[in-house]
Amino acid sequence: MSLRECIRIALRALGANKLRSALTMLGMIIGVGAVIALMSVGKGAQAMVSSRIQGMGTNLLFVTPGNQQQGGVRQGQGTAPTLTLEDADAIADPSNVPTVVAVAPESMTVGQIVAGPQNTRTRITGTTPSFEEVRNFRVAQGEFISKQHVDGRSSVAVLGSNVATDLFGGMDPIGQTIRINQVSFRVIGVMESKGSQSMGNQDDIVIVPLTTLLQKLNRQRTARGGQNVNTIYVQVADEKLMSDAVEQIGALLRERHRTPQDDFTIRSQEDLLSTATQITGVMTLLLGSIAGISLVVGGIGIMNIMLVSVTERTREIGIRKAIGAKKRDILTQFLIEAIVVSLAGGAIGLMLGAGLSMLIGRIPLGGQTLNTVVSADAVALAVGVSAAIGIFFGIYPATRAASLNPIDALRYE
Repeated sequence: MSLRECIRIALRALGANKLRSALTMLGMIIGVGAVIALMSVGKGAQAMVSSRIQGMGTNLLFVTPGNQQQGGVRQGQGTAPTLTLEDADAIADPSNVPTVVAVAPESMTVGQIVAGPQNTRTRITGTTPSFEEVRNFRVAQGEFISKQHVDGRSSVAVLGSNVATDLFGGMDPIGQTIRINQVSFRVIGVMESKGSQSMGNQDDIVIVPLTTLLQKLNRQRTARGGQNVNTIYVQVADEKLMSDAVEQIGALLRERHRTPQDDFTIRSQEDLLSTATQITGVMTLLLGSIAGISLVVGGIGIMNIMLVSVTERTREIGIRKAIGAKKRDILTQFLIEAIVVSLAGGAIGLMLGAGLSMLIGRIPLGGQTLNTVVSADAVALAVGVSAAIGIFFGIYPATRAASLNPIDALRYE
């Protein structure tokens, strides 16, 4: 019996009991739809995290302080005041680290921002003009801080988009005066919206010249009297030179700090991206595995219905064997019926899952939408699993049908 003939017979048999066939497919439809939808959410989250990290800038290294101990308890990474503005200047010197093209030191504090009757509490970042290029921050209105502002310790500020909205609503904030921890600043710019990242919401920020912050808002110094910074962002000339830059910066800071062990940490953008990808990949796999449980339930439903079908068609099987059908023909016929049910349910589930993922992608979550991604590997997995379930759960009923004795089958009522 040809494959085409087997498929034709299978479709005719399934069409004879349309409601039962539809209910049998339902398990596969729900299972495949859930797998596609949840994996598309996981893939979308993975793509969003990757784009956020890459949006921080290109070829970046993050130099952060080490940890410190208080009362014998070791604090978290980055708590020790060991990095200084002078360290950043040394790293930016081409004679020290020739692989570096730009350096942006950053010092942070939290402050109360007041503008007329409005106020908000947010993060204050002190930095230099290179921050705009290194961190891929762009000004939407006005201007960014300049070298003259840093050298003159000017009381100027650039607002994040959320802060500008909270303080001024629809008014133009450029030229307006705000007070940060009771110190007056003139607004010179508003940043483009960046959204949430691993380091928090980048729109809830006020940027001021680093020297101004160190003098007027946060006068913390290191044990050696240097001007403390929280992070030094380093942009490397080429991705291939990242390892060389890490070695050169490490050697320079060890020489400057003269400590028995490193009191700093250097991480690359690729390290952050790799870690984030691993985490989101595990979450995607977990979501897919949870949804895959329903596929097993759907497969059990297929086996159950196929066993009922074998019982109902016992006389038909006996007649086929009596007129010359081989055991292999009967086995193939019922196995193809199980596969057809499984694949048909999988195809409908695939379309349902794709539609559901598109719907999820239009629902705002935390003020932004998640761009779900229906990837080719998820589609291939759904189709492959559907076929595999049809074969796996169809083997026993097909084998049972093929093993019937033709005489007993003909006598069956």
